Amino acid sequence: MEGALADRALVRETACAIVDKLKRGEVTPLDLLDVLERRISEVDGKVNALPILCFDRAKAHAKALMQKKPDQRGMLAGLPVPIKDLTDVKGVLTTQGSPIYRDRIAAESDILVERLEENGGVIYAKSNTPEFGAGANTFNEVFGATVNPWDTSRSAAGSSGGAAVALATGTAWLAHGSDMGGSLRNPASFCGVVGLRPSLGRVAHTPKFKVDRTLGVQGPMARNVEDLALLLDAMSGEHPADPLSLPPLPMSFLSAARTAKKPKRVAYSPDLGITPVDPEVAAITRKAAERFAQAGVTVEEAHPDLHEAHESFHVLRAFDFAISKAELLRNHRDKLKPEVIWNIEQGLKLSVEQVARAEAQRVAMTQRTLKFFESYDLLLSPATIVPPYPVQSRYVAECAGKKFDNYVEWLGIVYAITLACCPALSLPCGFTASGLPVGLQMVAKPRAEAELLAGAKVLEDILGVRDTTPIDPRPAKS
Repeated sequence: MEGALADRALVRETACAIVDKLKRGEVTPLDLLDVLERRISEVDGKVNALPILCFDRAKAHAKALMQKKPDQRGMLAGLPVPIKDLTDVKGVLTTQGSPIYRDRIAAESDILVERLEENGGVIYAKSNTPEFGAGANTFNEVFGATVNPWDTSRSAAGSSGGAAVALATGTAWLAHGSDMGGSLRNPASFCGVVGLRPSLGRVAHTPKFKVDRTLGVQGPMARNVEDLALLLDAMSGEHPADPLSLPPLPMSFLSAARTAKKPKRVAYSPDLGITPVDPEVAAITRKAAERFAQAGVTVEEAHPDLHEAHESFHVLRAFDFAISKAELLRNHRDKLKPEVIWNIEQGLKLSVEQVARAEAQRVAMTQRTLKFFESYDLLLSPATIVPPYPVQSRYVAECAGKKFDNYVEWLGIVYAITLACCPALSLPCGFTASGLPVGLQMVAKPRAEAELLAGAKVLEDILGVRDTTPIDPRPAKS
């Protein structure tokens, strides 16, 4: 019983506290892997967050780290981290959620994984994702669906759903994710954790198909803002293999988060002027945003003009799918889910004029957003427009009486921010009447992650929802 209690106590610790324990020698990386193995055995069968485990590889890495002094093991000091199953980890199954790659073992690690390991991260699992990360509901034909631990009849969103659920259930202290159209922010919102889409180039990764693919980025997920900043520090920095990657800043992101530097003036918008929103979600996020006033922050209702977001994103996303997956459509059409086929085919039909128009729209939205941030320090909005929906629904088909034209249109409130090239995070900000988490999207100007994290930490302290996770999975409500 003492061992079980000790495990549970470690599971509930913050990542920052665990790293401190590692550096003081109070726990070892092997101890933490043992705790995670037991926790995964206890809860993951109920939620399916981490379908691929690589503990033998992790233990070998942990033993190698333990040959070094604690202060020489990197900033994570041996802390275990799962990697989303879209990203290669050498010697580990990497399926991308697709039957096409059901048995694929990665020959090399992505440079993001190499950087995390250089900084003391220990990779022990791959987190579940929809096929090729397409769609904000984490299910695939290889491993099945990942469900929401707050109500296991509900979706965990996506595409970093497995990462968010691992954090929420205590099978991870930190987690890697990625984000094109809200793939970090949506599952963070649905699962009551924090997810950050960084600025372009902040986190180096191995370029594939196109050097300047700028819709998708890699980013950190955690249970609180300080832990999120810690992982961003461990992930970020320039790398010669990624020509767009940025050099590190003079101050660490963790230090920036801890400055308690508050914004002076923030804007809140319930819909960014482009989407319907569930009334309960709008009310919860508005109330959370207005609580910034307790810190003396001016809160006003405003948003930049993002009216071209739907057209621009659908074209640029389809173009990206055509570039990266047309060969899969030619050779493996029978193994692709309908939504992926639709996206690729839409991309192959595009004209140069359509792509040029979409890029021009993105430039215009980015310019207007930069102008907006001359007046406001942060932009706040719902991170998702609905609470967690039934996991059997492949996507959200309608909201507040509005029927959507396709399976991604309901994500406009996050992909508009993607197009504007801004860093953005989802912060837990409250619960629906039925007890489901709601996230507040917090946005800053490009490359202003430090200011974003500081402001998020201020609001996190005001809201007092930091310690709501981890939880044991909860059965579906009757």
